[in-house]
Amino acid sequence: MKTQLENIYKSAKADIEKAQSISDIDEIRLKYLSRKGEFNSIKKGLKDLSDEDKRTVGALANQITQDLEALLKEKHEIFYQKELNEKLQHDRIDITLSGKYLPEGKVHPITSTTNEIVSIFQNLGFSVISPELSPEVETEYYNFDMLNVPHDHPARDVQDTFYLKDIPNGVLRSQTSGAQIHVMETQKPPIKVIAPGRVYRNENINSRKNNFFHQIEGLYVDKGITFGDLKGVLNEFIRLYFGSARPTRFRSSFFPFTEPSAEVDVQCIMCQGKGCRTCSGTGWLEVLGAGMVDVNVLKGVGIDPEIYSGFAFGMGVERLSMLKYAIDDIRLFFNNDKRFLEQF
Repeated sequence: MKTQLENIYKSAKADIEKAQSISDIDEIRLKYLSRKGEFNSIKKGLKDLSDEDKRTVGALANQITQDLEALLKEKHEIFYQKELNEKLQHDRIDITLSGKYLPEGKVHPITSTTNEIVSIFQNLGFSVISPELSPEVETEYYNFDMLNVPHDHPARDVQDTFYLKDIPNGVLRSQTSGAQIHVMETQKPPIKVIAPGRVYRNENINSRKNNFFHQIEGLYVDKGITFGDLKGVLNEFIRLYFGSARPTRFRSSFFPFTEPSAEVDVQCIMCQGKGCRTCSGTGWLEVLGAGMVDVNVLKGVGIDPEIYSGFAFGMGVERLSMLKYAIDDIRLFFNNDKRFLEQF
C-alpha cells in the first residue's frame, strides 16, 4: 500500500507539472483528492492493516495529501495571476482618453432666487405656508373683497385682472396677498409666515412687465407689532439678500390692505446712488411694497385690532433677481434661451 501511495504521488506531481490552466488543476484535484479520487480509494484499505502499519501508512497518506494540496494551490495561483493579467491587458481602459461630456441641468434663476429669499426669511423666524392656503385660482372675495379693495378700484377691471368663465367670480390671482386671508382665517396669532407663488395680470409684455410672474408675500401678526418691526425685518432681509448693508428708504404709498403703506427702495447697485439709466437717474431702485395690516382686514378675519397688530409685505422675485444679477429684460426668464440660463 505504501508503494501504491508513492506511485500515485509521483503520478499526481507529474500531472501537476504538465497542467496548462486552472481547469487542468481542477481536474487533477478531482482525480486524486476528491472523495472518489485515487488517494481516498487506497485510504479505505487502511482498516485491513495492522495497527503499526496503519500508523505508518496513514501518516504517509496524510503527508502526501498535504504536499499535493500545496502544489495544487501554488500552481492554481500561478495560472490565476496569468489569466487575470491577460484579461486586464485585453480589457484595459486607456485613462488618457477624454471622457464623455454629460451636460448637467441647472436650477432656473427664478427658482434659485425664490429659494434664497425663502431661506433668509426662514432664518428670520418665518414659516412657509402650505400650498392649499395659497391657491393660484382665487375668487374676488379673497383676491379683492377681504383685502379691502373697493368695488370701483381699477385693479378689478378686466384690463388688469384675468377673470374665469367657468367659475363664478373666479380669477387668476393678481397678487399673493390673498394668502394672508386664508392664513388668518385658519390660524390664530401669533402668525409669522411667507407665501411664495405665481401671480397673473393682464399686462402688455415688455422688458419690464410680463402677464405672469412670481411674488413672495409676508405676514407677521402678534401683540405689539409696530412699523419699526417692519423696517427692521426688511432692512435685515435686504442686507442678507444683496450681501451687504445697503442704504434703504421707505416712501409713503397706498395699498388698500395696509395702512400706513410704504414702498421700499434700495440704493442703485449699478451706480451706488450716483444716478444712471437703470435707476432713471434717481440713485434708487424699488424692491417691494409693505405696510401695517389695515384694521378692516384684521376685523374681516375675526382678529381684534385692539389686541393684535401686524405688518405685511410683497416682493417680485423677477425684480429682485434682475437687480441682483443685472438683468435688463424680464422676458429672458421665460424664453428658455440656453445662452441665458447657462449663466446661472
